[in-house]
Amino acid sequence: MTRQSGHFVPPARNGVGPSCVGLPAGHWPLTLDFLAERFATVGRDAWHQRMLDGDVINEHGITLTPSCPYQAHLRVYYYRDVPDEPRIPFEAVILFQDEQLIVVDKPHFLPVMPSGGYLAETVLVRLKQKLGIDTLVPVHRIDRDTAGLVMFSVQPATRAAYHALFSQRQVKKIYEAIAPWRDDLGLPLTRQSRIVEAGHFMLQHEVSGPPNAVTQIKVLQVRGALARYQLMPVTGKRHQLRVHMAALGVPILGDGLYPTLTPEGQLDYRHPLQLLAKSIEFADPVSGQRRSFESRRALSF
Repeated sequence: MTRQSGHFVPPARNGVGPSCVGLPAGHWPLTLDFLAERFATVGRDAWHQRMLDGDVINEHGITLTPSCPYQAHLRVYYYRDVPDEPRIPFEAVILFQDEQLIVVDKPHFLPVMPSGGYLAETVLVRLKQKLGIDTLVPVHRIDRDTAGLVMFSVQPATRAAYHALFSQRQVKKIYEAIAPWRDDLGLPLTRQSRIVEAGHFMLQHEVSGPPNAVTQIKVLQVRGALARYQLMPVTGKRHQLRVHMAALGVPILGDGLYPTLTPEGQLDYRHPLQLLAKSIEFADPVSGQRRSFESRRALSF
Protein backbone atom coordinates (compact mmCIF):
# COMPACT_ATOMS: atom_id res chain seq x y z
CA MET A 1 0.00 0.00 0.00
CA THR A 2 1.05 3.61 -0.53
CA ARG A 3 0.53 6.60 1.73
CA GLN A 4 -1.41 9.56 0.37
CA SER A 5 -2.19 12.62 2.53
CA GLY A 6 -1.62 10.54 5.66
CA HIS A 7 -3.91 7.70 4.55
CA PHE A 8 -3.18 4.29 3.11
CA VAL A 9 -4.21 3.68 -0.49
CA PRO A 10 -4.47 0.07 -1.71
CA PRO A 11 -2.24 -0.75 -4.68
CA ALA A 12 -3.41 -1.17 -8.25
CA ARG A 13 -4.34 -4.62 -9.44
CA ASN A 14 -3.16 -5.42 -12.93
CA GLY A 15 -2.77 -1.70 -13.54
CA VAL A 16 -6.27 -0.74 -12.34
CA GLY A 17 -6.34 1.32 -9.17
CA PRO A 18 -9.17 1.21 -6.61
CA SER A 19 -12.01 3.69 -6.53
CA CYS A 20 -12.65 5.73 -3.39
CA VAL A 21 -15.77 6.91 -1.55
CA GLY A 22 -16.01 9.00 1.60
CA LEU A 23 -18.41 7.82 4.32
CA PRO A 24 -20.65 10.71 5.44
CA ALA A 25 -22.45 11.01 8.73
CA GLY A 26 -25.50 8.77 8.58
CA HIS A 27 -27.71 6.08 10.02
CA TRP A 28 -26.42 2.97 8.24
CA PRO A 29 -25.74 0.05 10.64
CA LEU A 30 -23.22 -1.60 8.34
CA THR A 31 -20.78 -0.33 5.73
CA LEU A 32 -22.46 -2.81 3.40
CA ASP A 33 -25.79 -1.01 3.94
CA PHE A 34 -24.27 2.32 2.88
CA LEU A 35 -22.55 0.91 -0.20
CA ALA A 36 -25.69 -0.92 -1.32
CA GLU A 37 -27.69 2.31 -1.03
CA ARG A 38 -25.04 4.66 -2.44
CA PHE A 39 -24.32 2.42 -5.43
CA ALA A 40 -27.72 0.84 -5.94
CA THR A 41 -27.02 -0.05 -9.56
CA VAL A 42 -24.23 -2.39 -8.42
CA GLY A 43 -26.59 -4.28 -6.09
CA ARG A 44 -26.30 -5.48 -2.51
CA ASP A 45 -25.37 -9.01 -3.49
CA ALA A 46 -22.46 -7.75 -5.58
CA TRP A 47 -21.16 -5.59 -2.72
CA HIS A 48 -21.53 -8.54 -0.35
CA GLN A 49 -19.40 -10.67 -2.68
CA ARG A 50 -16.80 -7.93 -3.14
CA MET A 51 -16.39 -7.80 0.63
CA LEU A 52 -16.03 -11.55 0.84
CA ASP A 53 -13.39 -11.35 -1.90
CA GLY A 54 -11.38 -8.74 0.01
CA ASP A 55 -12.11 -5.98 -2.49
CA VAL A 56 -13.28 -3.32 0.00
CA ILE A 57 -10.62 -1.69 2.21
CA ASN A 58 -10.67 1.39 4.44
CA GLU A 59 -8.05 4.13 4.74
CA HIS A 60 -6.33 2.30 7.59
CA GLY A 61 -5.68 -0.73 5.40
CA ILE A 62 -8.38 -2.85 7.06
CA THR A 63 -10.25 -5.20 4.74
CA LEU A 64 -13.96 -4.75 5.40
CA THR A 65 -16.32 -7.71 5.68
CA PRO A 66 -20.10 -7.74 5.25
CA SER A 67 -20.54 -7.54 9.04
CA CYS A 68 -18.31 -4.48 9.60
CA PRO A 69 -20.20 -1.64 11.35
CA TYR A 70 -20.51 1.70 9.62
CA GLN A 71 -17.92 4.34 10.59
CA ALA A 72 -18.53 7.87 9.33
CA HIS A 73 -15.81 10.19 8.04
CA LEU A 74 -13.54 7.44 6.70
CA ARG A 75 -12.38 6.79 3.16
CA VAL A 76 -13.27 3.40 1.73
CA TYR A 77 -11.49 1.99 -1.30
CA TYR A 78 -12.99 -0.67 -3.52
CA TYR A 79 -11.96 -2.56 -6.61
CA ARG A 80 -14.35 -2.54 -9.53
CA ASP A 81 -15.05 -5.54 -11.68
CA VAL A 82 -12.99 -5.20 -14.85
CA PRO A 83 -15.38 -5.80 -17.74
CA ASP A 84 -14.44 -7.87 -20.74
CA GLU A 85 -13.68 -4.81 -22.86
CA PRO A 86 -13.11 -5.14 -26.58
CA ARG A 87 -9.41 -4.72 -27.32
CA ILE A 88 -8.51 -1.37 -28.88
CA PRO A 89 -5.91 -2.45 -31.45
CA PHE A 90 -3.56 0.52 -31.16
CA GLU A 91 -0.71 1.26 -28.77
CA ALA A 92 0.67 4.39 -27.16
CA VAL A 93 4.42 4.85 -27.67
CA ILE A 94 6.66 6.10 -24.87
CA LEU A 95 8.75 9.02 -26.18
CA PHE A 96 10.41 10.06 -22.92
CA GLN A 97 10.79 8.72 -19.39
CA ASP A 98 12.71 9.87 -16.32
CA GLU A 99 12.09 9.77 -12.57
CA GLN A 100 9.49 12.54 -12.75
CA LEU A 101 7.81 12.44 -16.12
CA ILE A 102 6.64 10.11 -18.87
CA VAL A 103 5.56 11.43 -22.28
CA VAL A 104 3.61 9.17 -24.61
CA ASP A 105 2.39 9.42 -28.18
CA LYS A 106 -1.24 8.31 -28.00
CA PRO A 107 -3.14 6.75 -30.91
CA HIS A 108 -6.64 7.70 -31.94
CA PHE A 109 -9.48 5.83 -30.17
CA LEU A 110 -7.57 4.97 -26.98
CA PRO A 111 -8.77 6.90 -23.88
CA VAL A 112 -6.16 8.47 -21.62
CA MET A 113 -7.68 7.18 -18.39
CA PRO A 114 -10.68 5.15 -17.18
CA SER A 115 -14.04 6.78 -17.80
CA GLY A 116 -17.42 5.75 -19.10
CA GLY A 117 -17.22 2.25 -20.53
CA TYR A 118 -13.42 2.18 -20.61
CA LEU A 119 -11.33 0.82 -17.74
CA ALA A 120 -8.50 -1.50 -18.77
CA GLU A 121 -8.40 -0.28 -22.38
CA THR A 122 -6.79 3.07 -21.52
CA VAL A 123 -3.33 4.59 -21.80
CA LEU A 124 -3.02 4.92 -18.02
CA VAL A 125 -3.82 1.29 -17.19
CA ARG A 126 -1.69 -0.07 -20.01
CA LEU A 127 1.27 2.03 -18.83
CA LYS A 128 0.85 0.81 -15.25
CA GLN A 129 0.76 -2.77 -16.45
CA LYS A 130 3.81 -2.30 -18.66
CA LEU A 131 5.97 -0.26 -16.29
CA GLY A 132 4.72 -1.39 -12.88
CA ILE A 133 4.39 2.23 -11.67
CA ASP A 134 1.21 2.57 -9.61
CA THR A 135 1.74 6.28 -8.94
CA LEU A 136 1.26 7.35 -12.57
CA VAL A 137 -1.26 10.15 -13.11
CA PRO A 138 -1.90 12.12 -16.33
CA VAL A 139 -0.86 15.76 -15.97
CA HIS A 140 -3.38 16.74 -18.66
CA ARG A 141 -5.73 14.94 -21.01
CA ILE A 142 -6.72 14.83 -24.63
CA ASP A 143 -9.92 13.34 -26.01
CA ARG A 144 -10.17 9.64 -26.74
CA ASP A 145 -10.74 10.61 -30.38
CA THR A 146 -7.58 12.75 -30.55
CA ALA A 147 -4.08 11.37 -31.15
CA GLY A 148 -0.78 12.77 -29.94
CA LEU A 149 1.17 13.80 -26.87
CA VAL A 150 0.14 13.16 -23.26
CA MET A 151 2.30 13.74 -20.17
CA PHE A 152 2.18 11.59 -17.02
CA SER A 153 3.54 12.47 -13.59
CA VAL A 154 5.48 9.71 -11.80
CA GLN A 155 6.12 11.19 -8.35
CA PRO A 156 3.27 12.45 -6.15
CA ALA A 157 5.67 14.89 -4.45
CA THR A 158 6.30 16.86 -7.66
CA ARG A 159 2.92 16.36 -9.33
CA ALA A 160 1.50 19.75 -8.38
CA ALA A 161 4.39 21.52 -10.11
CA TYR A 162 3.56 19.85 -13.42
CA HIS A 163 -0.16 20.49 -13.03
CA ALA A 164 0.64 24.15 -12.43
CA LEU A 165 2.31 24.39 -15.84
CA PHE A 166 -1.09 23.89 -17.45
CA SER A 167 -3.23 25.84 -14.99
CA GLN A 168 -0.85 28.81 -15.30
CA ARG A 169 -0.63 28.51 -19.11
CA GLN A 170 3.12 27.94 -19.14
CA VAL A 171 2.95 25.18 -21.76
CA LYS A 172 3.10 25.83 -25.49
CA LYS A 173 0.85 23.29 -27.20
CA ILE A 174 0.49 22.92 -30.94
CA TYR A 175 -2.13 20.78 -32.65
CA GLU A 176 -2.71 19.94 -36.28
CA ALA A 177 -6.08 19.26 -37.91
CA ILE A 178 -7.46 18.38 -41.33
CA ALA A 179 -10.64 20.26 -42.21
CA PRO A 180 -12.39 21.88 -45.17
CA TRP A 181 -10.58 24.82 -46.74
CA ARG A 182 -12.15 28.27 -46.80
CA ASP A 183 -10.20 31.12 -48.34
CA ASP A 184 -12.50 33.76 -46.81
CA LEU A 185 -11.53 33.15 -43.17
CA GLY A 186 -8.67 35.65 -43.25
CA LEU A 187 -6.12 33.30 -41.73
CA PRO A 188 -4.17 33.46 -39.53
CA LEU A 189 -6.79 34.42 -36.94
CA THR A 190 -7.52 34.15 -33.26
CA ARG A 191 -10.88 32.68 -32.27
CA GLN A 192 -12.15 33.98 -28.93
CA SER A 193 -15.50 32.91 -27.55
CA ARG A 194 -17.33 31.70 -24.47
CA ILE A 195 -17.69 27.90 -24.38
CA VAL A 196 -20.03 26.16 -21.92
CA GLU A 197 -21.72 22.79 -21.62
CA ALA A 198 -24.56 22.24 -24.07
CA GLY A 199 -27.79 20.37 -23.38
CA HIS A 200 -26.24 16.99 -24.13
CA PHE A 201 -23.72 15.78 -21.56
CA MET A 202 -21.11 15.10 -24.25
CA LEU A 203 -21.29 18.48 -25.96
CA GLN A 204 -20.02 22.02 -25.53
CA HIS A 205 -21.13 25.10 -27.44
CA GLU A 206 -20.44 28.80 -27.85
CA VAL A 207 -22.65 31.34 -26.10
CA SER A 208 -22.58 35.09 -25.72
CA GLY A 209 -20.54 36.53 -22.89
CA PRO A 210 -16.93 37.19 -21.93
CA PRO A 211 -14.55 34.85 -23.78
CA ASN A 212 -13.12 31.92 -21.81
CA ALA A 213 -11.65 30.05 -24.79
CA VAL A 214 -8.92 31.32 -27.13
CA THR A 215 -7.38 29.50 -30.09
CA GLN A 216 -4.82 30.77 -32.60
CA ILE A 217 -5.38 29.27 -36.05
CA LYS A 218 -3.32 29.30 -39.22
CA VAL A 219 -3.17 27.24 -42.39
CA LEU A 220 -0.15 25.03 -43.14
CA GLN A 221 -1.14 23.42 -46.42
CA VAL A 222 -4.04 23.47 -48.87
CA ARG A 223 -4.92 20.52 -51.04
CA GLY A 224 -8.09 20.90 -53.06
CA ALA A 225 -11.13 21.23 -50.82
CA LEU A 226 -9.16 20.38 -47.66
CA ALA A 227 -6.43 22.04 -45.63
CA ARG A 228 -4.00 21.21 -42.84
CA TYR A 229 -4.40 23.70 -40.02
CA GLN A 230 -2.16 24.53 -37.07
CA LEU A 231 -4.14 25.13 -33.88
CA MET A 232 -2.58 26.72 -30.80
CA PRO A 233 -4.93 26.68 -27.79
CA VAL A 234 -4.20 29.53 -25.39
CA THR A 235 -6.83 28.19 -22.98
CA GLY A 236 -7.86 24.61 -22.27
CA LYS A 237 -11.63 24.31 -22.38
CA ARG A 238 -13.08 20.89 -23.09
CA HIS A 239 -13.49 20.26 -26.84
CA GLN A 240 -12.25 23.81 -27.48
CA LEU A 241 -10.53 23.13 -30.80
CA ARG A 242 -13.40 21.08 -32.15
CA VAL A 243 -15.97 23.71 -31.16
CA HIS A 244 -13.96 26.59 -32.60
CA MET A 245 -13.33 24.89 -35.93
CA ALA A 246 -16.98 23.90 -36.30
CA ALA A 247 -18.07 27.45 -35.42
CA LEU A 248 -15.86 28.78 -38.22
CA GLY A 249 -17.61 26.49 -40.68
CA VAL A 250 -14.65 24.14 -41.05
CA PRO A 251 -15.41 21.16 -38.77
CA ILE A 252 -12.51 18.75 -38.31
CA LEU A 253 -12.74 15.66 -40.50
CA GLY A 254 -14.06 12.59 -38.73
CA ASP A 255 -15.69 14.58 -35.91
CA GLY A 256 -18.75 12.70 -34.67
CA LEU A 257 -19.74 15.45 -32.23
CA TYR A 258 -19.39 18.79 -34.02
CA PRO A 259 -21.26 20.28 -35.69
CA THR A 260 -23.62 17.26 -35.64
CA LEU A 261 -23.85 14.62 -32.93
CA THR A 262 -23.93 11.22 -34.57
CA PRO A 263 -25.30 8.11 -32.83
CA GLU A 264 -22.70 6.25 -30.80
CA GLY A 265 -22.08 2.81 -32.17
CA GLN A 266 -19.34 0.56 -33.41
CA LEU A 267 -16.02 2.37 -33.69
CA ASP A 268 -14.93 2.91 -37.27
CA TYR A 269 -11.15 2.67 -37.14
CA ARG A 270 -10.96 3.66 -40.80
CA HIS A 271 -12.11 7.22 -40.11
CA PRO A 272 -10.43 8.73 -37.04
CA LEU A 273 -10.88 12.32 -35.98
CA GLN A 274 -8.24 14.24 -37.89
CA LEU A 275 -6.86 16.04 -34.85
CA LEU A 276 -3.33 15.55 -33.52
CA ALA A 277 -1.60 16.95 -30.42
CA LYS A 278 1.59 17.56 -32.41
CA SER A 279 4.05 19.23 -30.04
CA ILE A 280 4.47 20.48 -26.49
CA GLU A 281 7.12 22.76 -24.98
CA PHE A 282 7.74 23.99 -21.42
CA ALA A 283 10.35 24.67 -18.77
CA ASP A 284 10.58 21.63 -16.50
CA PRO A 285 9.66 22.85 -12.99
CA VAL A 286 11.86 20.21 -11.33
CA SER A 287 15.02 20.10 -13.47
CA GLY A 288 14.80 23.62 -14.91
CA GLN A 289 15.51 22.22 -18.36
CA ARG A 290 13.65 23.36 -21.44
CA ARG A 291 11.55 20.40 -22.62
CA SER A 292 10.25 19.98 -26.15
CA PHE A 293 8.46 16.92 -27.51
CA GLU A 294 6.91 16.17 -30.91
CA SER A 295 4.53 13.44 -31.97
CA ARG A 296 5.77 10.93 -34.51
CA ARG A 297 2.27 10.54 -35.86
CA ALA A 298 0.97 12.37 -38.92
CA LEU A 299 -2.43 13.18 -40.34
CA SER A 300 -3.03 12.30 -43.98
CA PHE A 301 -5.28 13.93 -46.54
